[in-house]
Amino acid sequence: MWSWADALTFSSFTNRDIICQLVQSEIGGDKVFMAAYAHELPRYGIKHGLTNWAAAYATGLLLARRVLKKLELDEEFAGVEEADGEYNITEASEEGRRPFKCFLDVGLVRTSTGARVFGAMKGASDGGLYVPHSENRFPGYDQETKELEADTLRKYIFGGHVAEYMELLADDDEERYKTLFAGYIDDDIEADSLEEIYTEAHKAIREDPFKKDEEEGEKKSKDYWKEESQKYRQKKLTKEEREARVQEKIEALRD
Repeated sequence: MWSWADALTFSSFTNRDIICQLVQSEIGGDKVFMAAYAHELPRYGIKHGLTNWAAAYATGLLLARRVLKKLELDEEFAGVEEADGEYNITEASEEGRRPFKCFLDVGLVRTSTGARVFGAMKGASDGGLYVPHSENRFPGYDQETKELEADTLRKYIFGGHVAEYMELLADDDEERYKTLFAGYIDDDIEADSLEEIYTEAHKAIREDPFKKDEEEGEKKSKDYWKEESQKYRQKKLTKEEREARVQEKIEALRD
């Protein structure tokens, strides 16, 4: 039976991907209720920078909308439909129904201020999940005034920090700019177009969180994948073949 208070959102980062999972602990072990990955973001128009802060936010948003869609709560808990960088917590609906509550489990991820794991959490929270948290680990939080600068956080959500770096390199180090942002250049993506890309992606995620790639087509059968795996499996040699192979290597060394 699914409980409303024992789910965990878990975010992990690899060199090429971001993984967000909603996991339920049971007596028999943990079970993944729903998952979202940054490598799915190209379906929604985000094709580059799949491990940055803005991608982490989008992945968290994707997870939240999938969870609520599956539980048929997506219309009742819309979250923050237009991200503004303000601190928000999902509250009960007008009918008094409580939101889906889960807790952030960072695992071994570093939790310094501005860390990407909090981008994933912000995305999940803005997506309509109730994730208890404070604002003091978001980019833009001032340790002295104890206040969050919403404009700074919004900039990170829409890739503004990436856009600033692109403009800086384009002016000061063109060669490095061409190296680091080669993919962006190939797709004619400029710094001032990043916000629009992320805005459209957020809308697309909300419209269809279970969107499939157009080229995926029909689901492949088990026989298909078994045949595919055989292509990369090395054929086992007989004893005679192994001896002949050794002899060939000896002859090659003599020559």
